[in-house]
Amino acid sequence: MKQDLLTFANWTPEAMESLLKLAVEIKQAPASYSNVLKGKSIVALFEKPSLRTRVSFDIGINKLGGHMVYLDVQSGKLAGREDSVDTAANLSCWADAIVARVFSHSTLETYAEAANVPVINALCDKYHPCQGLADYLTMFERFGKTTGLTMTYIGDGNNVTHSLLIVGALLGCNQVVITPKGHEADASIVAHAKALAEKTGATIVESNELEAANGTDVIYTDTWLSMGDDTPLETIKATFMPYQVNEALMEASGASCVMHCQPAHRDLEITGSLIDSDKSLLMQQAENRMHGQNAILTQLLSA
Repeated sequence: MKQDLLTFANWTPEAMESLLKLAVEIKQAPASYSNVLKGKSIVALFEKPSLRTRVSFDIGINKLGGHMVYLDVQSGKLAGREDSVDTAANLSCWADAIVARVFSHSTLETYAEAANVPVINALCDKYHPCQGLADYLTMFERFGKTTGLTMTYIGDGNNVTHSLLIVGALLGCNQVVITPKGHEADASIVAHAKALAEKTGATIVESNELEAANGTDVIYTDTWLSMGDDTPLETIKATFMPYQVNEALMEASGASCVMHCQPAHRDLEITGSLIDSDKSLLMQQAENRMHGQNAILTQLLSA
């Protein structure tokens, strides 16, 4: 029976720990996994532009011995050409899996229902599971564990926030989410993450105050302006500039590391000097996108 990865919300702590361990093993001994996808082809269907996701999947699949076919929905004039259900059904006639970066989570659900091969969420409006796995792989490498640590997310409650909450809860990592009023994470997803956290002993705190970050191990932020959002920058800055991640905030909170999923807007949500500092884990996160995704591909396809 095929297994999709649209979100980690239905995973167990044990399964999440196992996948993290696999990602560590693949990164440390890539040669041992160089034929996992031998003879397999993966279609990567992108409705949205990408740097890290596209390149990390393409090179990662190659390192596993497979072949990636990239489909740009917009430039390839595929958008609206046929129903999503027919797109997925056709792709699964040839491909061994479908990686999809889409605007709407419902598109992924349609793909998963129509395709008889695994569907992997490479980003949607609700979740970014591949990013979440890469981020906790990075934390594990930095601290030697995830359990008992605290990650504080500061900014707009979005798809990245949701996956950080879910994966963190499964891995026993305490979560603090600090957002401006009106920009909180989805309440139903937060509630689900809290239910998962009860199984691992992790805590989840929501706040609109920066003081809630005090005592954290890691501060995490993301862009304030999501792709396709036409809100004027000055309006965005008026709301979010008090939540900028900078050196003063790092010192006040006691955080030893800063994270950002990128693309980062220097001197908006995070200062450029902090990105370039020895506290920054940004490039390690970017590198780990490939290793985390390769663990996902190995788990879903190696059998």
